[in-house]
Parts: sequence; C-alpha cells; structure tokens
Amino acid sequence: MSTPVWITATPPATHGELHVGHLAGPYVAADVLARFLRAEGEPVRFTTGTADHASSVHVRALRAGRKPEEVAEGYRAAITSDWLRSGVEFDHIVRPRQDKGYRGRLTELFRQLYADGVIAARTRLTPYCEPCGRWLHGAHVTGTCPHCAAACEGGMCHECARPNDGGDLLEPRCALCGSPALARRCRRLYVPLEPYREALAEYWAGTGLPPRLAALCESLVEDGLPDIAVSHPAEWGLPVPVDGFPEHRIDGCFEAAAMHLFGHGDRPLPERAVHFCGFGHAFCHAVLLPVLLFAQGLKLPQHFCVNEAYVIDDEALVWGSGQKAWALDLITEYGSDTLRRHVLQARPLGRRTAFHADRLAAARRELDESWNNWLARLFAAVREECAGRAPEALPGGSGWEVLERRLLRGLEDLREAYSPDAFDPRRAVALLDEMVRSAADFGHVNAHEAHRPTAAGRHLPVLAAQLAVARALGAWARPVMPEGADRLAAALKTEPGGPVSAAALVPPAPGTRLAPPSGPVFGF
Repeated sequence: MSTPVWITATPPATHGELHVGHLAGPYVAADVLARFLRAEGEPVRFTTGTADHASSVHVRALRAGRKPEEVAEGYRAAITSDWLRSGVEFDHIVRPRQDKGYRGRLTELFRQLYADGVIAARTRLTPYCEPCGRWLHGAHVTGTCPHCAAACEGGMCHECARPNDGGDLLEPRCALCGSPALARRCRRLYVPLEPYREALAEYWAGTGLPPRLAALCESLVEDGLPDIAVSHPAEWGLPVPVDGFPEHRIDGCFEAAAMHLFGHGDRPLPERAVHFCGFGHAFCHAVLLPVLLFAQGLKLPQHFCVNEAYVIDDEALVWGSGQKAWALDLITEYGSDTLRRHVLQARPLGRRTAFHADRLAAARRELDESWNNWLARLFAAVREECAGRAPEALPGGSGWEVLERRLLRGLEDLREAYSPDAFDPRRAVALLDEMVRSAADFGHVNAHEAHRPTAAGRHLPVLAAQLAVARALGAWARPVMPEGADRLAAALKTEPGGPVSAAALVPPAPGTRLAPPSGPVFGF
C-alpha cells in the first residue's frame, strides 16, 4: 500500500473555545478532503494537535488568576468535543501534555538542531514590562506590525503573516497591564533562515503556492530572510534543552511546526501532504516546517489550502475575545449538517467573508425546504404505494434519461470539486443542491403517474429512480454532511459512505423495507 496522503490542520491554541471562524477556515474543509479520499480507497493520515504551550494560554491564565495547565486542559477538552460534534474526524490529535514521548521527541529535535548550528544564540532588543517584571513575547505584548501597520502581537502578524521579533513592534505595550514596554537587550535562540534561501526558493517554486502566500514568500526572500526566535525567557512552555538558557521556553511557532512531525509519527514521509491553515498562520507551515525538514535532510512535497479571515460585524473573529459565534452554540442550535454546509459556502477563500446569522438560517431552510421535503415526499410515496418497500422496478419515468445524464455530468464536476488539485467545497455544495432540486422536480412532474387509471405500475420506476438518486446522495454528500448522509443510508438500508462515483446511482434492492427517520434526514 502506498504511503497515506498526509492532511494537516493548524493546531489551535487552547486559550478559548472554537468559534465559527475556525470551522469556516481549516477544519471542516480539511475533513471534507479526508472523507472524500478515504471513500475513494486512498490511504489518508489526517492530523492536528492543540497548542497548549502558546503564550496566549499563559496570558489567559494570568488574567483569570488560574494555572495555565488548567486553562489549556479545559479548552483542549472543549475544542476536541467541538470537532467531534461538528463531524471533523482526525486520525490523531497531538496532546502536548499527555502524549507519551512528545516532550522527549521535541526536546531532542531542538537539541540536535542546536548542535548542528541550525539554532544559534543572538542578542537583540526585546520588550520588557517593568511593572509586571516580565519579558514580553507573543501574546504578552501588543503593538503595531512594522511591516503592514496592523495591530498585532509579538512573534507573528495575523494580518500580513510576516514575523516580527517583538523588539521591532511599534509602540509595544504589555498585554496584561497596558504599560509601554521598554526595549532591553536579551540573549535568545534563533533559527537564521538566510542559509536556506536557495532551498526555500526552490521548494516554493515547485509547490504551487496560492498567490497571496507566494507573494509573502517572495517578499521574504527579497527583503532578506529573517532570524526567527525559537526561545524566550518565560514561565510557560517546554524548557529549552540547551545549557545557558535556564529560564527560557521553546517558542510556540517552533513547537507547532514540530508538532506536525510528531503527529505524523515514524512513518515514511508521504508522496504528498496537504496543509490547511489560515493565512495568518501560513508562515509556520510554508517556511518554518520546511526548514526543520531541510535541516534533517528531508523534503516534503506539499499543497496549501489557505483561507482568509472570517469576520463578524466588520471585525475579525478573535479567539477568546467574547464574540458570540461559538461553534458549540451553533452546533447545538443548528446541527452539524447545517453548520458544515454553511461554513463551506461562506469559506473565506482569497478574501475575507462575513458571518451572518440569517445566512446560517437560510442554509437550514434550504435543507428543510429542498432536501428534506423531497425525501419526506419520496418516503411517504414508497410507504403508501409500495408498503414501505423498494419497488420491483428499474429506474425510469418521464425525463429520467435527461436527469440521469445531468446527474452524471454533475458528478464529474463534484469529483473535481472534492479533489486535492481543484479543491472547492463551496462548488461541491452548489452542485449537490442542484442535484436535489433536479430530483425534486422530476418527482413532482412524475407524481401524476400514480393516478393514471390505464397505466398500472407506471409510477414504480419513478420511485425507483428517486431512490437511486437518494442512495447516490448518501455517498456523494457524505464528505460535506456526514451525519445526514449516514442517516439517509440507514433509511435506505444501504452501507454508509462509499466512493463518489456513478456506481452509487442505483436504488436499494427490490423488496428492501425502508426505515425513514421520524425527523429530518439532514439537519434538524
């Protein structure tokens, strides 16, 4: 068997719950691709982790008067629960504070890179808060990005995705007390990227980066690749395993990149990997992770699915800010089918998109008025005309040949929309909606066949045709709405899932007693 396609999604920091923006960004989309490839019989390894040692976790703990490990554990449990309830199924979620061998593998990698000269000491100006008596890094310091003038934290600007060294932030302030930060000399450990200029340029040229990410990488090369701090004097995080830095902790971005390697395990690197991330986190995936691999003599072909920010009320959704668009609340109110199809339709691809509650409600109406209405009428007709059993007839009816050709043409487009090379889940949702509407129209047009006194049994092929479409949707829609697709398969007494192929377009075996659910098939 070939090595699995490796699909990764950015490890979220455990300082807050998931909001709808995270689902609209990497997680649901990555799950759609993983489900499609698995259904095709292609081996997949789908991984992520939780960034428990992020500086934002420590800031959240200090503000709440709690221990950072308590904050990390509580939100990690909430995040993994939200993934499960939204139907996002990972093969492995790295738990930095629980997974056996994680700390040893990470510290050994750090120690080896230091011994090989990949990591080196530098003394630079670093923000310091006198009232708090604390060096400021990451979420501990806020200021203005020196590259794009957006408000940002230390380490990385989530607007332009370029790194900063903390000391080059404009008007830096302590995130806790708000005091202006002082610039003091601090000796830290860095990964100088300039020695990897040619290797990175060659790697990026062969990767096929999305345009905005390509522009970022080219500008980094043109301006001179920076040195990236990978240690900070701090109280939270994994200790630096290098002599001379007793109070330092490993940087969160470095850990997030190394976490991907731990999540993949000791397996051979795959022939290809697909990384899902927001643009603000792209530096870690597209720059730092390749350098860690280069330093070990490894190279990994990658494809990037990068999303922009998802906004609400004209403001970017900020994790832990109190925004009222939490994934848990929306899943509880709308269910995973409705929420998944909505975030795929609204996915911020190439541009920011905005969350509107009325559009989420419209997604539920589409399922109720189109999908569920058609299926309810179909199941009712089978119950009334065939005693609840699949009819003894081949698919047919007025316009069936046209509908079948239309469905098969749509299937080709659907497979393309699901595929890694042309991945477009928004297009997949639109195609599925069109298929359902076409099947519903076919059912309405042919409903009168049952009332023709001279044509006994002419309505049975019509029911068989619609049952064939329903069975196909159980497979074709499963990457997008797995909960409803599995409910539909159970109603038709067929195996759930299966390839997104023409082979699914057949009705259940004649005589099969159907078991439609008491409520809606998709959503609730």
